[in-house]
Amino acid sequence: MQPGALPVLAIVVPVAGALLAGFGGRRSRILREPVALAATAANLVIIVAMASAIVGGPFAGGLIVAGGTFWALSVDALSAIMVALIGLLSFLVVVYSTSHMRGLVSAGKIADDRLPLFYSLVLLFSASMIWACVTDNIIVLYLAVEATTLASALLVTFYWNKRALEAGYKYLLLLTVGISFALFGCVLIYGALASYAPGGHWNAMMLSQIRLSVHTIAARAPGMLVLAMAFLVIGFGTKAGLIPFHPWLPDAHAEAPSPVSVLLSGIVIKVGAYALIRTTLPFLNVLPALQILLVLLGVATMLVGIALVAAQDDLKRLLAYSSVSQIGYVVLGMGIGTSLGAFGAVYHIINHALAKSALFLGAGAVEQSTGTRAISKLGGLARTMPVTAACFIAACLALGGAPGLNGFMSKLTICLAAMRAGVWWAGVLAALTGVFTLVVLVRAATAIFWGGGEAQAAPEAREVPVAMWAVMVVLVLLCVALGAWPPWAVNALSQASAAIAPPATSTALGPLQ
Repeated sequence: MQPGALPVLAIVVPVAGALLAGFGGRRSRILREPVALAATAANLVIIVAMASAIVGGPFAGGLIVAGGTFWALSVDALSAIMVALIGLLSFLVVVYSTSHMRGLVSAGKIADDRLPLFYSLVLLFSASMIWACVTDNIIVLYLAVEATTLASALLVTFYWNKRALEAGYKYLLLLTVGISFALFGCVLIYGALASYAPGGHWNAMMLSQIRLSVHTIAARAPGMLVLAMAFLVIGFGTKAGLIPFHPWLPDAHAEAPSPVSVLLSGIVIKVGAYALIRTTLPFLNVLPALQILLVLLGVATMLVGIALVAAQDDLKRLLAYSSVSQIGYVVLGMGIGTSLGAFGAVYHIINHALAKSALFLGAGAVEQSTGTRAISKLGGLARTMPVTAACFIAACLALGGAPGLNGFMSKLTICLAAMRAGVWWAGVLAALTGVFTLVVLVRAATAIFWGGGEAQAAPEAREVPVAMWAVMVVLVLLCVALGAWPPWAVNALSQASAAIAPPATSTALGPLQ
């Protein structure tokens, strides 16, 4: 098989699986869960092969390309990491859903005949996220990000009750309006380069060509560049859940089925961050104000997000606001503008995706077993749900930054990058936010699994089926592996940071020092 076929297959396989699970699943149950499992498993194999070729194989440090002009696909180390996360979490979510969604059917929350639609949407959602991460066209990047919004909006409203419909409407409205700004920014970048791009107008859409032309764009269209960066930060920042563009996030996460919350928090907001990385980071050295803006947005998002976490009683809303705070670390690492900062940002994308996915799946297990996700009504579940309790507390420690686990390593890297860049105050605030995150998450886990809430008198609460807790165990083991022995990921992270770091070392942070 030609290497260029791999990114194409990574998109086509889940789309084909979605059609077969959606239409065939209505006629036969055998074309529902099995097809979804087979499609995500096959796609994971394809993605692993592609990522291996980029990180440690014949294309190490280079690109796998496919297509041409408008439909150009390009996979470097960052794309490979993002697509690997999407493939892994999509497969684990489907495994978890085979039991979780049947539990919802048994509880009367959804009808059995809606399950083909669920698996079809999950697969389409996965395909659209992969498409966003492998395209080399700035306009197609916007289209793919918008496609993720449409697919996920239908999943947010899947319960089809009043709260879910309100959350879906808010999600669709805010993200559609927000992402429209990203379109304006993409068009302005294209317009600034189109008249003198090597190879003509089509080449001006290529992200690879834009990266090579940042100094030319800054010299010939400085005003257009400033406006484009502002639009891109608003548009893709809304998708990423940055403050103050975050209001969609807690409602969407809380009202969506728990497997969908995993994809929203674990991947969707990271796709927004990925789009920001691709479209804004190349311009950090020629636009100091952009660097300052990203650092300030990152710090503000960390602080406001964790402050909102402390006020939540709904477990899924608590985890959603935590995602807002954690994406602040990623944007801070991006804004620092150094290789170490980029390394920490990509590292934290991986770590947050794994730990937060385990937490949302744990929240889904708790809600399925007890019928509630109100922390004040939960307690003592460790006796009846020991595996879920162990996984949940481990993921809390990982995300909070406990030493020896993956979150600690990525947060430490970002803090060190801030210190070395001279923005010591941002590093200090990031460290303090990490401590507060650890306290808040561990307090919530203690209340749920070891506290004295109303669940003490709920003997019907039981451990969830093996298909559900096994997925949580896998995610927690990955968190432990990335923290206990990070060198096994350093090669991939170094290649990714080299691919996205600004072309020259930046000194633009002077005003913030």
